[in-house]
Amino acid sequence: MNMQPQSGVQAPPAPRTLQEMRLPVVMMRDILIKTIFRKNTETVTELARAVCLPVAVTQELVDLCRDQLLLEATGNMSAGSSGEMGYQLTDNGRARALDALAQSEYFGPMPVPLEVYRQQVARQSVRDIQLTRAGLEQAMGHLILPPDLIGNLGPAISSGRSILMYGPPGNGKSSISNGIRDALGDRIYVPRAVEYSGQVITVFDPIVHSLAEEQEDDPTQLRRAANRYDTRYVCCERPTVITGGELSLDMLDLKYNPVARTYQAPLQLKASGGVFIVDDLGRQAEPPQALINRWIVPLEENKDILALQSGEKFEVPFDTLVIFSTNFHPNEIFDQAALRRIFYKIKIDGPSQENFLKIFALVAKKKKMPLSEKALRHLLKNKYPTIGNVFANYQPVFLIDQMISICQFEGIPNQMSPELIDRAWANMFVRDEKITR
Repeated sequence: MNMQPQSGVQAPPAPRTLQEMRLPVVMMRDILIKTIFRKNTETVTELARAVCLPVAVTQELVDLCRDQLLLEATGNMSAGSSGEMGYQLTDNGRARALDALAQSEYFGPMPVPLEVYRQQVARQSVRDIQLTRAGLEQAMGHLILPPDLIGNLGPAISSGRSILMYGPPGNGKSSISNGIRDALGDRIYVPRAVEYSGQVITVFDPIVHSLAEEQEDDPTQLRRAANRYDTRYVCCERPTVITGGELSLDMLDLKYNPVARTYQAPLQLKASGGVFIVDDLGRQAEPPQALINRWIVPLEENKDILALQSGEKFEVPFDTLVIFSTNFHPNEIFDQAALRRIFYKIKIDGPSQENFLKIFALVAKKKKMPLSEKALRHLLKNKYPTIGNVFANYQPVFLIDQMISICQFEGIPNQMSPELIDRAWANMFVRDEKITR
């Protein structure tokens, strides 16, 4: 049974007439005939599904094309579509379709005008999420965290402003970022494509956007479910874009496809209504200062500026919770002006010995590794003093995985002992020594 996607966000209303589309009529006409040409659709119902418009609006477009002698009725009723009349391109229609395809290969779902999309961004803004301590604790429930961290993270997330998490490596900054994403919950509506100045910019990306629910119209229903909201949008989980050392400044610009003659939205636009995580800040080819400089306007004014191939610049919404995560101290990679523009700075330290043991016990239980008091005492008294008793969240997983691998190789049941601790420890750190070459 098809259900309307459940979301606390107000859904985009479906257009009822061609005039409500607020798109150039020629553009809509050309997308329709290109879709017929490429997909060989015949009935209005099939076409409506292909271009993601209500049947009544699609019929208006079909009638327009018939008036311009680009479409003609086939005179045949389609048995597979409740006896609907079939349509086909005329010779003029095929010629126009080929001409339109030469200008842009885009066909299928009608784009949403940028101005209309702005309204939907406002309806589902990440800054309107009401996050409670209980909700954040539930999303972070799988992590052992310092008691004051939730209290620092909560207001930062609720504000929808930028967050810088810093501290030594291996202490869960990436896991915390993912927990923040889970805490947002909710669903939003992502446009398949938007239109600006006659240009099509594709936004929906199945790699970034997780579909909440598929929905198909049942033509036999009196009230079709898809007519309840604009199906040019896809109902998705709030998106998360995660980048690391590969992030470059050109990934934040529109990407033009010279073959299709369309644009692809940059990462931050795809992340609208969700989270943009810049992991391992300081490992990118561009210095962190350059990345922050690129985002000065978006972070402060909630809008971004993009440019078309022609050089024309235009504004798009910037409605994204940006999380920077770095192993460097902020003063090493930013000047004070840049730090002022990042609203929350949260240090993520390594765990205390008590929390380290809690993490160790949880990992051991999950991986079915029996705990040994003798082995743990050896680890704490003989091994950690050699590194100044500096604990990190990654270490329990590393040590236990090492011991499991050794046990599997030796053909013995999973177990831990001082000897196995020593063998695992030897792989966690590289001893300082001079190698003769």
